[in-house]
Amino acid sequence: MFYSKERTFFRWFITFSSLVIIGLFLWNVSIFFEKIKEEERNKMEILGSAYSEISRSDNDDNINDVIVEILSSNSTTPMIVYGVNDESYSSRNIPDEDIDSLDKKLSLIEDFKTQYDPIEVYDGETLVSIVYYGYSDLLIRLKYFPIIIILIILLFLGVIYYFFSTSKSHEQSQLWAGMAKETAHQIGTPLSSLVGWTEILRSENVNPDYLIEIEKDVSRLQTITERFSKIGSLPKLEPTNIIKATQDSYDYLKARSSRLINFEINLPSHEIIVDLNEELYSWTIENLVKNAIDALKGKGDIKIEMYEEAKWVHILITDNGKGIPKSLFKKIFSPGVTSKKRGWGLGLSLAKRIIETYHEGKIKVLKSEINQGTTFEIRLQKKVEGS
Repeated sequence: MFYSKERTFFRWFITFSSLVIIGLFLWNVSIFFEKIKEEERNKMEILGSAYSEISRSDNDDNINDVIVEILSSNSTTPMIVYGVNDESYSSRNIPDEDIDSLDKKLSLIEDFKTQYDPIEVYDGETLVSIVYYGYSDLLIRLKYFPIIIILIILLFLGVIYYFFSTSKSHEQSQLWAGMAKETAHQIGTPLSSLVGWTEILRSENVNPDYLIEIEKDVSRLQTITERFSKIGSLPKLEPTNIIKATQDSYDYLKARSSRLINFEINLPSHEIIVDLNEELYSWTIENLVKNAIDALKGKGDIKIEMYEEAKWVHILITDNGKGIPKSLFKKIFSPGVTSKKRGWGLGLSLAKRIIETYHEGKIKVLKSEINQGTTFEIRLQKKVEGS
């Protein structure tokens, strides 16, 4: 509990700190942007004064060298000067193709107006020209710089999240695999003892019927032990008739379930070969059927059916029990998640691991309605002839 609270606090602390850092960064960039914009405005006002001085000069000889230097110093800010008297346009720092027509010039002037207020140049009280200007390349880059930084930060946070989520998933996977192997190891010792006791009982001339039932349970325990031992290691897949494997699982479950459960099975009549680990597949069917029995609360219908497509075979397991809320459709396959009042929530997690990790198939809740029932779907790839 303490560990969980610590992780939650750490997660929120990182999130809050990241938001504060991003906020401070954007705030400083905004201030920097406004300062540069103000400096651009001051520079253009000086240029406007220079143009006003030129308009008052009678000839070029009277133009001060300082004014010429001011006019020539503007090599970054795009500008269009409109001469009121002769209705002419002159430009600076703008590519020719952007102003090769009057419409383009007027359109660019409208854009400039949204960026800066134009500067009006007067000769005395007479308006002689208007200077329209816009953001320099530096300002344009600075304007989009925060967006680029935010994208980089989001990408970085995404990488961190992916790392932690995959690390956590791997950690959980290792935990379940370790628990499974330890369970198999713990069962193995008393199981070996039971086999020995069975031989002793046989030598004591015990009723053979008793021994047959004991041997069935011992065989069952051996199967369970082998299943658990394969979790965490890559199981061997062999070409298997999935029709027979499903039928065998069905027969075993039906024989050991309450007579109040009505079982039905519909399988194709011909063989369907799938690369399969039959023991783990049987375990998956058992987990799904047992979940269905729990959902029925001891009485109801369970149906197993199968159909095939060109590359896939689909196994459907349907019950008419209490159903699963839609909010749990995806979560229910996560370790520890269960809709039952009791249980560890491991059955469906193991089923997903067996089908998707080991057999490269798919398992999902196909449909479910509250108090109407649930259908789980397993999808496995068919064995291609010659492969």
